[in-house]
Amino acid sequence: MTSSKLVTLAARIERFPIAGSFTISRGAKTEAVTVVAEVNRGGLTGRGECVPYPRYGETPEATLAAIQAMQEAVAGGLTRETLQAAMPSGAARNALDCALMDLEAKAAGLRAWNLLGRPAPEERTTAYTISLATPEAMAAATTKAAHRPLLKIKLGGDGDPERIAAVRKAAPEAELIVDANEAWTEADLEANLAACAASGVTLVEQPLPAGRDEALARIKRPLAVCADESVHDRSSLAPLRERYDAVNIKLDKTGGLTEALAMADAARALGFEIMIGCMVASSLSMAPAMLVTPQARFVDLDGPLLLARDRDHGLRYDGSLVYPPDVSLWG
Repeated sequence: MTSSKLVTLAARIERFPIAGSFTISRGAKTEAVTVVAEVNRGGLTGRGECVPYPRYGETPEATLAAIQAMQEAVAGGLTRETLQAAMPSGAARNALDCALMDLEAKAAGLRAWNLLGRPAPEERTTAYTISLATPEAMAAATTKAAHRPLLKIKLGGDGDPERIAAVRKAAPEAELIVDANEAWTEADLEANLAACAASGVTLVEQPLPAGRDEALARIKRPLAVCADESVHDRSSLAPLRERYDAVNIKLDKTGGLTEALAMADAARALGFEIMIGCMVASSLSMAPAMLVTPQARFVDLDGPLLLARDRDHGLRYDGSLVYPPDVSLWG
């Protein structure tokens, strides 16, 4: 193998402070911890970023080790296609999958969407997240963001009808979507859904815990319900058809853009609406997800807006409009 064809892999943990704090039903955090993979070949570098998710037993250190363990495979010619079987879905595979795609596009001199034969992403309105807090605190935060056309409201169980009513009063014109992060129970499900419907909420995300969401198939849902923690990749779609109307596709769950695009195709074929979502992370995590936006009814790629600082060459945000990545960032 000549030096021009040597392929090397590097990975590292990076930290980005959050502006204030980010709170959901499972807790709060003040920084986004990401893991970046870089694949180098012939003077070109492909990059991908992931966010290890404790909900699935992932840690930054274990994710970093899992990526580093692929060095020999990468040097031996690992491709995105062979990667899908070489690593399980999850954050580590996501970073490496996106890095390989970035490198592949650079080597071909094409944008990633052209290389894949996918529609070119355009600017889209992204949701902006209001963290979980008291109704009064959430109303105050919402007032500051009431000019944004789409707000995503984090709920957490007891007191949620009061929270969503307070938010709606503070933002009478915004479209509202709600994310309960598995915090509701079968006992309060219908009352909470009714409260959301009364406030004109468009969609409720993951109201019940994954694996304990059968009640969604037994009730008349007054508004669309979206699976998040209950759905990961294509294999998890079919059993959810009676319980959910939409699915939240996140690259950290699917294990990369390759599976995310295939999952979006499969979800639409099954009649699901699509949300493309994210973890709190830098623009390097959001950039590959932009390729899913042409198929998405809801775009939730506000991670960089929640940071105190983004990385260099980050995505362009104009209010709630997010634009496709420049080649200096990814793809």
